[in-house]
Amino acid sequence: MSKKSPDAVDQLLRSIADQYERLPRQLKNVAGYVEQNRPSLVMDRVSDIAGRCGVHPSAVVRFAQHFGFAGFGELQAVFRRAYACGCSPPLSYKERIRKLVHDRHAGHHGKLAAGTVAQNFIAGSRTGLDDLAANFDETAFAAAVKLLDKAETIYVAGVRRSYPVASYTAYALQHTQKRVIQISGLGGMTRHQIYGIGKGDVLFAITFAPYGRETQFCSKMARQQGAEILLVTDSRLSALAKQARVVLAVKESSVFAFRSLTNTMALCQALFVALAYQMEITIEETREPREAHD
Repeated sequence: MSKKSPDAVDQLLRSIADQYERLPRQLKNVAGYVEQNRPSLVMDRVSDIAGRCGVHPSAVVRFAQHFGFAGFGELQAVFRRAYACGCSPPLSYKERIRKLVHDRHAGHHGKLAAGTVAQNFIAGSRTGLDDLAANFDETAFAAAVKLLDKAETIYVAGVRRSYPVASYTAYALQHTQKRVIQISGLGGMTRHQIYGIGKGDVLFAITFAPYGRETQFCSKMARQQGAEILLVTDSRLSALAKQARVVLAVKESSVFAFRSLTNTMALCQALFVALAYQMEITIEETREPREAHD
């Protein structure tokens, strides 16, 4: 494995995804941490990772050795080189949170001003967008656009936290003149709404851990009926990712235990714009009548 370019990170993550199901349980825990915490890996110690994964430090070393490295330090160097080549600054978000906690105890008497809360949430979202740009997978994105372009009918599924993004995505895709069906699940109708999916169709699924049962059901139906799956999710290691033709991984920032939707919404909007460009849809065609604007 080449270890001299930022591409080595993507190569390593693909290798982890390919071998994930065959890894022992402890190494799976480490694999999940590596896949979900790329920015912090440049500074994390073996003991830090072991503690967060609930494994012995030797398991972290074994994980690195399993993927062809002499030890964890050599694996860590791959991520450090990638960030040195221009990716977003490591730990900038964590440093902001540490400062926020310190300020809370030092000067705010346990309570933050509403504006401070908002500024920190905005800062977290901005950092998340930087990370999305730094780890953007152009190949997967292009494949996603191609998949949507060829689709006869696009079914859009997303529940709970993913629902707002799914709803907007279905709305946007209506401008392509393709047949678009949002799997809302209202009235317990998930099964009936996905029932017509078949060969030539695409399920556009948006889901994050612990992965909604309804979206899992839609994915299962799509596979059984010969449809393709475009998945927007937080991990390439999930069972749903194994079923998808194209996976777009996106990780949201978290402030005060609330995860934003900034990255996911931006990614799905970008997909629509790229698809519209691919289909040569003009801007005028995607505008609504003036009186219909909010």
